[in-house]
Amino acid sequence: MGKQIGFSGDLPSWGEKMVRVLIVEDIQVHREIIRTELRSRFPSLVIEEASTGEEALKKINVLLPQLIFMDIGLPDANGLQLTQRIKADFPDIKIAILTVYDLPEYRQAAIQYGADRFFVKDSLKWDEIATFVKSVPEA
Repeated sequence: MGKQIGFSGDLPSWGEKMVRVLIVEDIQVHREIIRTELRSRFPSLVIEEASTGEEALKKINVLLPQLIFMDIGLPDANGLQLTQRIKADFPDIKIAILTVYDLPEYRQAAIQYGADRFFVKDSLKWDEIATFVKSVPEA
């Protein structure tokens, strides 16, 4: 069985800011955990999910999210390359890479491909995610 996503820390309260979020993750339980944690702390978020790169691109064109949480390993796409493609077309979308690989080369690649943040799934710190979400301007 794969690694579980760990959560540490509490999020400070954050008001009712309206932000559209897309979670791009192929593992359903990971999407559910991220969605549930975000929703419990930020009830006004509009959250959509995609399990493939193709589905993500379709949803981006409809949802026009301000924030994307992007897995690196998708069944039909490399999340880093997908990040680069999204940033080329939508430079204002904030993208956070989610991965189980806490390696310097992955962090460097995320920066090179245009990601705004890098989070390791099994050691997510929700106060850092809160700060990141707060940095996203409303539409």
